[in-house]
Amino acid sequence: MATKANGIRPDPDGLETNPTERLHNKVDSRGQIWFLSAVSKARSFARYWLPVLIWTAVIYSASADRKSVTHSRIIAPLLRWLFPGIAEETISLVVLVFRKCAHLAEFAILGFLIWRAWRKPVRRDPRPWSWSQAGGTLLCVAVYAGSDEFHQLFVPGRTGSLQDVLIDTLGAAVGLMALWAMGSWRKWWGRPVANAVGAQLDTATRLR
Repeated sequence: MATKANGIRPDPDGLETNPTERLHNKVDSRGQIWFLSAVSKARSFARYWLPVLIWTAVIYSASADRKSVTHSRIIAPLLRWLFPGIAEETISLVVLVFRKCAHLAEFAILGFLIWRAWRKPVRRDPRPWSWSQAGGTLLCVAVYAGSDEFHQLFVPGRTGSLQDVLIDTLGAAVGLMALWAMGSWRKWWGRPVANAVGAQLDTATRLR
């Protein structure tokens, strides 16, 4: 049996472990933990925040398209075909309404995606609805909407508008209110955890 003078300490099972080997094992263990943690964070990012980045890129590309300012390429000919005697003022009004509704819809989707990324919802989620999360989501949408309108100032044929910032933020607010109403009706918020698995999923989600 090796002695303490040899730098080897007998372990409780009668096996001898070299201190250098123990250090290597400890480093390997920490490396595995770091790797697993990095993989978990990457998966969480891809699942929750990547859709947000993709959608903001879609909105940005639409804002950078100088031709997208005139939806009349599709709507106006369709209206003229359906209603041959329609006035140009009516066509312009319909195009304007269509554009504003498109703003509402695209930023409602953005608001939902940001809220989803923050909350990380799980099945049988016991957490109540968080108005602070909703408020933070609206703030993010408003900031992005402002940057989007500022970006349009440099796109030929397009202009930035404070009114559009308000419409975009309103779209997110309407989307979040619809989500809250649906969740309240379906009893998604504060629903008790039916079993231990649900509680563990919730805990794992909070620790991400």
